[in-house]
Amino acid sequence: MSSKQVKLTLVRSLNGRLKSHKACARGLGIRKMHNPVSVIDTPENRGMINKISYMLKIEEA
Repeated sequence: MSSKQVKLTLVRSLNGRLKSHKACARGLGIRKMHNPVSVIDTPENRGMINKISYMLKIEEA
């Protein structure tokens, strides 16, 4: 069974963001800007993505 993946790219800096937003980025495995990361599309991950969506470029992978 193949799980659906979502490709995330950080397009706005984490500098000066709320601690909880930085924690969401870290939880999704995002380390640097413009460095794409693939995560499994689960409700937990989707919640973190929605919280910091203003900083991300989101693509269905």
